[in-house]
Amino acid sequence: MNFEFSDEEKALRREVEVFLKEELPPDWDEKVIYWPGGWGTLPQYEIEFQGFWKPFYRKLGEKGWLSMGWPEEHGGMHSMTKYAHFEDVMSYHRVPSGEIATLIVGPTLVHVASDEMKREWLPRIARGEVTFFLGYSEPDAGSDLASIQTTAIEDGEDLILNGQKIWSTGAHTADYSWLIARTDADAPAKHKGISLMIVDCKSQGITIQPIINICGIHSFNQVFFDNVRVPKKNIVGEKNRGFYHMMAALQYERIILGIGGFRRILEEVIEHVKERKCKGQFLSKDPLIQNKIASMAIDYNVLYDLYWRCVWMIDKGRKPDLDASIAKLIGTDLSRKFARAAMEILGLYGLLDRGSKWAPLTGRICIGYLDSISGPIGAGTPDIMRSIIATRELGLPRV
Repeated sequence: MNFEFSDEEKALRREVEVFLKEELPPDWDEKVIYWPGGWGTLPQYEIEFQGFWKPFYRKLGEKGWLSMGWPEEHGGMHSMTKYAHFEDVMSYHRVPSGEIATLIVGPTLVHVASDEMKREWLPRIARGEVTFFLGYSEPDAGSDLASIQTTAIEDGEDLILNGQKIWSTGAHTADYSWLIARTDADAPAKHKGISLMIVDCKSQGITIQPIINICGIHSFNQVFFDNVRVPKKNIVGEKNRGFYHMMAALQYERIILGIGGFRRILEEVIEHVKERKCKGQFLSKDPLIQNKIASMAIDYNVLYDLYWRCVWMIDKGRKPDLDASIAKLIGTDLSRKFARAAMEILGLYGLLDRGSKWAPLTGRICIGYLDSISGPIGAGTPDIMRSIIATRELGLPRV
């Protein structure tokens, strides 16, 4: 097999590199954490970066980069491989390659939405004009999303939405919610009475309250819906089949790994141990540190190969359900492994936060260690991933 990138793919990577060099603020790398695999340090959800992010996001849309993985008839290039190269370079420079709108909403609409809904939403998403947050989790419904209590009751041409969502990343900066609600309380199975819908965040009756995460960053929120009117035309796909549509959407969410971000951390740790001495000897000569870094490199390459396998499968029209679940499981575990290994290598210096002149790697390891906790939870916990792999993909019986 030929694992070399094509000349066209190499040219795309160079183009993205040049674009980022011209567009990113000179202090971007100093200010942004963007720990790979985590949910709490994504800069597009921090108020501090909104003045930069929103116009920058539209520039990505103007380049046609936000919809590269979509079919050509919807403004894309029908190449998940090209998008993966774009994502690899972007995440290496600690820049999100997109937003929930382009990474989850758009691809799902392509496959399940009506033609009318595609015409209304896909061009705006491709241009980077709209942003979304995920309205999935509730106080009593996280891993078991079929247990949601938020309801959407028909009233003429509208649905009346009531309930609460929690851990809603970016709700305070989003234009819309990609939300699931119960539309049939009498369905024979609890997952069969759920619908997926788009909700305008400017609608009357929506209250957003911040949740400051363990990193000290406002990325999460709890959102309350009090008699919010949602046009029935905003239902995505078939009514009462939203749970199945959401499962398809999770497939895309689980391969958003920020693969380049892992490579960047690995390179920075290697550079650090080559330059830093302890008791007159470079850290890079310590056999224990060498072993830790070698393990980081091995794990990264396993994830890297799996990432490209998922991308290849999507471009071949195959659903990477098993591989996406494995990639999500390995990727978020690697986020914690990298953080733990880096903390052990840096020693007490690794505990220093941003702002300390003695903090190595601009204090990124300290915050990344805290953020790495969030990665395994979002988009399905490790136990859920293993259950999916065992039952849906390997044919083992449900417990």
